[in-house]
Amino acid sequence: MSRMGDVLAGFHAAWEFESDSVLIRYERGMRTPKLLSALGERRIPLTALSGVTLTPGKRGTVVLRAEPRPGADPLMEAAAGQLKDGCDPYRLVLPAEREVLAEYYAEELRARLTASGPAERFLVPAPETPLQFKAYDAKASFDGRTVRFRWFWTGASSAKWKAGDQSFPVAELSGVEWRSPELFEGHLRLLRRDGGDTAEQPAQADQDPATVVFGLGYGPVHESLPFAAAVLAAVRSRGPAAAVAAASPRRDPSEVAERIRHLGELHQAGLVTDEEFSVKKAELLSEL
Repeated sequence: MSRMGDVLAGFHAAWEFESDSVLIRYERGMRTPKLLSALGERRIPLTALSGVTLTPGKRGTVVLRAEPRPGADPLMEAAAGQLKDGCDPYRLVLPAEREVLAEYYAEELRARLTASGPAERFLVPAPETPLQFKAYDAKASFDGRTVRFRWFWTGASSAKWKAGDQSFPVAELSGVEWRSPELFEGHLRLLRRDGGDTAEQPAQADQDPATVVFGLGYGPVHESLPFAAAVLAAVRSRGPAAAVAAASPRRDPSEVAERIRHLGELHQAGLVTDEEFSVKKAELLSEL
């Protein structure tokens, strides 16, 4: 940038521009999205970015966004496109009257970006361990070497109780699958090296001892996503054989039909709105 240490402050965050990176500091407050507050601050190397955009925002704002390269940030890899705009750690929302200043910094930043395409390794630091959170059926913890699930008798299925509390050394994992708690059937699934292809693992999250299930108030984004990112980064650091966050496996048609039937019952009971029913039904059908 023209001067090291220049700071551009927006809503909920401020970007400090350095010669080889952007230091993003997130505000801590009731109005700040919890994920951003939990992240605190992040240093993003310029080598982890592929571009910068400036677009109109809502209600008299503009949005400056740095575009991370695929594979450069474990948090974004684990999120797999499921984050809402307000929780995007690469967005800086500014008052519209600061558009000229934002465009100046965008141009300065673009001039310094030289990398493009997928990154061969993670370039942005993962959230620090130890980490833990409460899912609906278990307490999940990660100390940097081992992931542990301790089942709750009030939420865990009989299959999980039968399997007992679980410990997964990073060396035994090939990847992580995070499905946002804000979507239907949110969960965190650990993909195991000895489990073969993802499709061979149990499709139902509540029956898989390598998976914890989210629910209302359980496994919130600001706790479960940094956890998933830290595990994914630890797995990837062991070598190129480690997988990135994988997509959900294809489901058996009969299982999808049963879950749509259950969703319909919730809809009829008034527990799911018309819009939620349509969205979640479409999500299930897309997994066929």
